[in-house]
Amino acid sequence: MNGPSPEDNRLLATRARMLSRLRQFFDQRGFLEVETPLLSTEVIPELHIDPMAVIPCQPASDPGPVRYLQASPEAAMKRLLAAGATAIYQVTRSFRAGERGKLHRPEFTLVEWYRAGDDMQAGMVLLDALVQHLLATPPAIRTSYRAAFVRQVGVCPHRASSEKLAQRAAALGIAAAEGMDHTDRDQWLDRLLDVCVQPTLGQSGPELLYHYPASQAALAQLDSDEHGLTVAERFELYFRGVELANGYHELTCAEQLRRRLEGVNIARQTEGRPALPLPERLLAAMEAGLPPSAGVALGFDRLLMLALDAESIDAVNPLS
Repeated sequence: MNGPSPEDNRLLATRARMLSRLRQFFDQRGFLEVETPLLSTEVIPELHIDPMAVIPCQPASDPGPVRYLQASPEAAMKRLLAAGATAIYQVTRSFRAGERGKLHRPEFTLVEWYRAGDDMQAGMVLLDALVQHLLATPPAIRTSYRAAFVRQVGVCPHRASSEKLAQRAAALGIAAAEGMDHTDRDQWLDRLLDVCVQPTLGQSGPELLYHYPASQAALAQLDSDEHGLTVAERFELYFRGVELANGYHELTCAEQLRRRLEGVNIARQTEGRPALPLPERLLAAMEAGLPPSAGVALGFDRLLMLALDAESIDAVNPLS
């Protein structure tokens, strides 16, 4: 069997140095590195992410419940916060079924962190500082989701109906994606974001997009912006048109989270996807008390891809 090439060895060295600097960044700020299980009987249901179910190779008399490889360590890390942890981070492998492309792999390296007491602004400051530390970038530009849409699409994304969004898409020469529900506002927003907005973000340096529509809050708190609109305290970091990280001022109400996840499962079934088991242990921990915090998930392979000017994340995984 052939060994790694000199190019692979250089990549491994660069990857190791980047991970070392990342750990140094968090260690200097008082974060604890943690490890949580990769396998679980529970997941956090998401509409467009399918977890990988683990099937035993040999039939067993009592195989037990289905276990899933985790798409994110979020549920377990929040349980640690609820148990008293204050600032934690993790570098882990994550798994998502059916993801393959220039920026997607079914298995990839995810960096995720949470700090109790942080709000959305503090979460953005910490993420910005990390990227400056790792990539030697200038401070990130901050752009609201609304401002980006007004600039590139010409409509307010929080007020425009699905019909208005469809009209703007037609005027811009953008067709609906295959299988898309033409009456769904969020699907039109995602389509316009992907085609019109995202490619323009972070071209001169990192750019933080924040205050997403309330309907796309996922696990984020809701708030009012300067226009009096209800928005999600969610933020994403883009650099050279690539989405690097997704963060929230975290939702702390178990009842709200249960309702949102039940709604996700209904939507999954409408699209012909199976409902997924709710993270009951996380919900129980939240009922006992989850402290206010900000959390961020960052795609490490994408970060390394940008650092090395690589064309895809496969290029930064030597054994892909």
